[in-house]
Order: sequence, then C-alpha cells, then structure tokens
Amino acid sequence: MEFQVLEEKEFRDFLDSHPLKTFLQTPEIAVLRKKSGWDSYYVGVKQDGKIVAATMLVSHPRHFGVYEFYAPRGLLVDYEDRVVLDFFVLELKKFIKRKKGYMLRIDPYYITRERDINGDIVEDGVDHSKGISYLHSLGFQRSKTSEQISWSFSLDLDKELDEILRNMRSFTKRSIKKAERNHIVLRDVEYGELSLVKEILDATCNRKHFANRKLEYFQEMYHLFAEKGNARFVIADIHLQELLDELREAFKKEKQVIEKMENEGSKAAKIAAHRKSLCQIEEKMREASSLKEKYGEVVPASTGIFITYGDEVLYLFGGNREEFMHFGCPHFVQWEMIRYAKENNFRRYNFYGISGNFDPNDESFGIYDFKKGFTGYVEELIGEYELAIIPIYYYLFKILHIIKK
Repeated sequence: MEFQVLEEKEFRDFLDSHPLKTFLQTPEIAVLRKKSGWDSYYVGVKQDGKIVAATMLVSHPRHFGVYEFYAPRGLLVDYEDRVVLDFFVLELKKFIKRKKGYMLRIDPYYITRERDINGDIVEDGVDHSKGISYLHSLGFQRSKTSEQISWSFSLDLDKELDEILRNMRSFTKRSIKKAERNHIVLRDVEYGELSLVKEILDATCNRKHFANRKLEYFQEMYHLFAEKGNARFVIADIHLQELLDELREAFKKEKQVIEKMENEGSKAAKIAAHRKSLCQIEEKMREASSLKEKYGEVVPASTGIFITYGDEVLYLFGGNREEFMHFGCPHFVQWEMIRYAKENNFRRYNFYGISGNFDPNDESFGIYDFKKGFTGYVEELIGEYELAIIPIYYYLFKILHIIKK
C-alpha cells in the first residue's frame, strides 16, 4: 500500500463511487471553505494502483503557528478493514504533522446501529460497533460537540410513489392534498432571487431562534452546486388569483345547489350542511382576496435548498412564511421533492437533521414529528471524533477553551 496526495479528479472519481459519499466531501466544499480561510488537500491510499481509501482534508491556522485539520464527513474508508484503516490513519498523522497540524477532526457518514422510524434499535440490524472500536484503538476520541448533524431522518425510495404516499401519516396526506387544492406550485429559483430565499429563511430562523447564513453563502452554494446540477433551490408559490377564481366558481355552484334544494323542499338538515359549506367557501374567498391585495396575485410562501448528489436528495435548508403555513406549503414542498427524487432514480430521500430526542415534550420534537409523518427511519451517525497529532498543542487548546468558557 502507498499513501499519496491525489489529483482532484481521481479523488472525485473515488468519492463518486464510494458507499460513504456525501456532498460535504466534494471539492466544491473545499472551494466554499477557502472563502473562510481554509486550505484543502486530497489524500489517499493506493493498492496495486487502485485507491482503497481517501479523504478531503481542510486546514485552518490556529495560535502558535499550528493548524487544525478537519475531514468533513470523512474518512472514506472501510472502517472494519483494520489493515487499510491502520495504514491510512498512520500516514495521515505523518502528513498532517508535516503540515504543522496539531489535531484531526472527522465525522464520517457512518451510522452506529440501524434504527427504525421511532428511533429504536433494529434487532439484528446493521451494527458498526467494530469500526467504532477500531477508531478508539487508534487514538480517536469522541468530541463533546459536533460541527455536522449527528442524527437524521431518511426515506428509502424502493417503492412506487403511490405506495409511498399511502404509507404516510393521514395528516401528512391531507396537508399535501390541501396544498394541491390551494394552487401551490413548486419552481426552481433563479440566482437573482436568492435574497428572497434568504428572506423566507430569516423569517423561519427568527421564529425558531436559529442562526441563518449570510446571503453570500447561498450565492456561493448556488454557483457551486445548483449551476452544476447537484442542488435545487426551490420556492413554493401560492397562485392567489387562480385560487380566488376557483373559490368564486365553487361559491356560485354551491349557491345554486342551495336554491334548488329550497325550491324542491329538501330536508332542512341537508340545506343547513350546504349553507355551512357556503360560509366556509366565503371565508376562504375573503382570506384569499385579502392576501392578494397585500401580496399580489402570486406569493412565494416557502423555500427549500436540496442537495442532489450521489444516491440521495438531501433537504439542507427550508423555511416558511408563518402566515401561509396553513395552506400546506411545508408538506407540499417535501412531497414534490420526494416525487422528483423518485422520478430521477435517486435511491434515498434524506430529510436531514433531527435532535435525536424522541420525547414529545421536548421543544425540538416537532421537527422530527413533521419528518416522521412521511415515513422513513432514524439514523444516528457516529458523530465527531478528534485525534491528537501534536499532543502538547492539542491539550493546550483544550485548556484555553475551558478558560475562555
């Protein structure tokens, strides 16, 4: 075996075919990191001229002239192949030390144990305890914090769309149908509309007390991923004029039905039911008319940023204007993207981050419960691990971090 610095193209080819591939290991992320002062490297192990392990590394200077190294969602290696793993880690330590690196962080796209929709461990399911134990034996320590998410929720797309829809929770299905009746259309965002995407995301972040990214970040992500066909930036528009026209027509027909029933002497209970329906339509007309006056004929109500890389569509960011939540936009956006993923032969739909807390009383439970409504399963990734390369600096920074706290 031989440890080598890899060319970007050969690394990308290896990444594209690896079972642990993720957009966070792509060279595009290296470009994005460079904007924040990170350098990047592509390194790997070759056996008989073939790459058997690799990773993208990024590094950032810290105090005293030493560097922090990070492999976002790396390493790309078989964690249960002890021979390759040992050699790769040993050579990584030498390489990083030559670059004045004092530590290495990794957070691979690698689950601990297989879990079901409720977050319970699946008996006789996938178990990566052996690979995790190998990491510990090589000196990796579990970090107390993690830069990337450690829990996610995903849906396999191995069934037909009709069956996927049937398996969803009743409330989720009703919300999707409601959204379709409300004349919501999902469309791709143009570059010049990214400020609108950020505006909707800001509204959601403020409501949920999250921090949002700067506009420049979304612009760079658009160039790096969307323009290359590896992401979709979407907006769900409510076509209020079309909705209003349909409601007016429905109101007119319902009124005619009531008049006919009254002339024919129909039972009072039946007439009352239709009058109730008429009032509901009238109320919806007033709301649609008021919103149209305020926002115009078409209003962007929801947005989403989806990575379409490898075998999966990944829901990276999403936001909704609170005033339009009851129109069913959040469920509609997810359903349309699930349809897109299935129709374009992706194997998995990744709803991405959840907290890993399955207590209904927890404040974060709603995010998980929303995603659970589409059916799928929980994934617990192994999290972030640290490896000391120059121990004196590694522990010194640990102490300084505690003092700053």
